[in-house]
Amino acid sequence: MRLRVKSCLLLLLAAGLFSDCSRIRTPQEIAYVSAPQAFLRDQVAAIYNKTGTVKNGEVVQILGRDRRFARVRTSTGVEGWLEQRYLVTKQTYDAFQKLAEQVHNDPVQATALAHNQTNIHLQADRDAEHLYQVDQGAKLSLLKRASSEKPLPGGQARAVTTGKEGQSAPAPPTMEDWWLIRDEPGHVGWVLGRMLDVDIPLEIAQYAEGQRTVASFVLDQVTDGDKKVAQYLVLLTENKDGLPFDFNQIRVFTWNVRRHRYETAYRERNLNGVLPATLSHETFEKEGDLPVFVVRVRDETGKVIERKYKLNTPIVRRVLAPGEQKEGVNHRSSVVGHRSSGRAKKKR
Repeated sequence: MRLRVKSCLLLLLAAGLFSDCSRIRTPQEIAYVSAPQAFLRDQVAAIYNKTGTVKNGEVVQILGRDRRFARVRTSTGVEGWLEQRYLVTKQTYDAFQKLAEQVHNDPVQATALAHNQTNIHLQADRDAEHLYQVDQGAKLSLLKRASSEKPLPGGQARAVTTGKEGQSAPAPPTMEDWWLIRDEPGHVGWVLGRMLDVDIPLEIAQYAEGQRTVASFVLDQVTDGDKKVAQYLVLLTENKDGLPFDFNQIRVFTWNVRRHRYETAYRERNLNGVLPATLSHETFEKEGDLPVFVVRVRDETGKVIERKYKLNTPIVRRVLAPGEQKEGVNHRSSVVGHRSSGRAKKKR
């Protein structure tokens, strides 16, 4: 009898230990809230009570699932049911964190404002996973540009076009631009380009002449009376999405302290430009310490080369690399006189 009792006790103890081990080894399933804000409900039914609120990026523990809903517990211990479409996996969250680390040191190309609330995607694609949101009016740092095919509504097929020889073929896809952004809280991801407006002074923007501003940099500042006025490098492109280059024109605006206005100190067109552009300072023997900027362009062979310029207000000049000949500089470029007026020119 005693042997039987001892055996039962040993079995119960082993079962208890096994159960404890199972609980330890079973990982907690966690997820992250992808909606700007969502309510937790006490039951999955048409009529329910709100048990709490969760916000964008908040981590929750998954306690159970029921078709469209998941029962979750917040970090403060509040429990309730939440629609699963408002949740993303830890794998998605980790992918966003990895993306942020990869571009941590990438130079900012411009500051932009979001004119609508929009999602931040993991890739430059509408169907890509999204986690965070950008609020209307949010200030964002632009890092990289990309293009992707715009999906047709309802999965429609592309229209058919007829070529010169009467052969039919699908029309080329409609492309749309995306920007890799970093918001003020530090979230990184891709945002649809048409949702953003590059933030540049109106005095500069009015000279865009129908072009799209891609990037904007403060080269330096000059003193005009009792105030400091910034001088700008601006990269522009045609006002359309899906172009094979990031920019095709550079323009430098300097401030005329006598006329108290911006003027175009330098312009170069017909570039096959590739971001990023970078700024720095260098010391030149007779001119001293000057602002320097470097742009990257593809040459006729498709090779990406760097081109350096220096600003000795109001003069902008190329800084040639050792052995580089001035005549070898992109023959398609068109440079405006260094002291040309900043007034907008009429299109011919």
